[in-house]
Amino acid sequence: MSTVRTFTIGTRGSRLALRQAEIVGKALAQAYSARKFQIGTVETTGDKRQDVPFRELGQGVFVKELELALLNKQIDIAVHSLKDMPTQLADGVTIAAVTVREDVRDAFVSRNGFPLSGLSPGSLVGTGSVRRASQIRAFRPDIDVVGIRGNVDTRLHKVADGEVDGVVLAMAGLARLGWLRRATEVLSVDVMLPAVGQGALAVEVRSDDVEALDVVAAVDDVATHQATIAERAFLRRLGGGCSLPIAALGKVDDGGRLALTGLVADLSGRRSLRDSTGGNANDAETIGTKLAEALLAQGADGILGEFNG
Repeated sequence: MSTVRTFTIGTRGSRLALRQAEIVGKALAQAYSARKFQIGTVETTGDKRQDVPFRELGQGVFVKELELALLNKQIDIAVHSLKDMPTQLADGVTIAAVTVREDVRDAFVSRNGFPLSGLSPGSLVGTGSVRRASQIRAFRPDIDVVGIRGNVDTRLHKVADGEVDGVVLAMAGLARLGWLRRATEVLSVDVMLPAVGQGALAVEVRSDDVEALDVVAAVDDVATHQATIAERAFLRRLGGGCSLPIAALGKVDDGGRLALTGLVADLSGRRSLRDSTGGNANDAETIGTKLAEALLAQGADGILGEFNG
């Protein structure tokens, strides 16, 4: 009698990361009642170095150790927030599935119940994301954006304790934690275009693990996967990561057409380029690259050069 394989799902140890791994684990268990799944935690550089801004840590700060654990066969499946994933993965691993997307938008959580548009000049808004900081400054150049780190709980405490007047967080994270009521305002994508991959979970496995590749296919959402392939191709062509003010959002309609919008901005929010394109969702990689090249032709390289120089 053959032994049933137990698949270990690796994740970071934060409350949100564990919840995300539980979501994937539950979906896999429902799809394969005869298989076994367990969750294991891995501490990443991003978790250890919470005193350092993301930009200084570089790309993949929440990913590298999980990929190493995969390659060392300490875990069989890694679950990540797709927006944390660098466009270049480690050799020997692959994103085998992308889950159905939660709400892609960002939320504003205010201390006094004011929307972002209603804050007094000079108010303090916290974020650890240069993408969010740039777009906040573009929308409200009269308020002060301050850098903060920490998990969702920590950021919410900073609002409650009066360290800042508000913070911007992903709606997806609040939804997965059951904290949607904390959102004062849901920000329109016209004001705050989301991060590449925001709202989706990446399910990563070893490229040569045929059984795991087959198993995790059960949680793959084709439309989300195609949309995020385009977003990640856009980011890859621009040579950026989560440490640059780059945003993109792809959507696939019922007819299989993909629409993609992308943004490149400077940190001050005074300079930005935004454009859209579309096409057959099966050409997602090409669509993303095409949009990036359109923005480069409009001068995006000059904006990004300020960060890379």
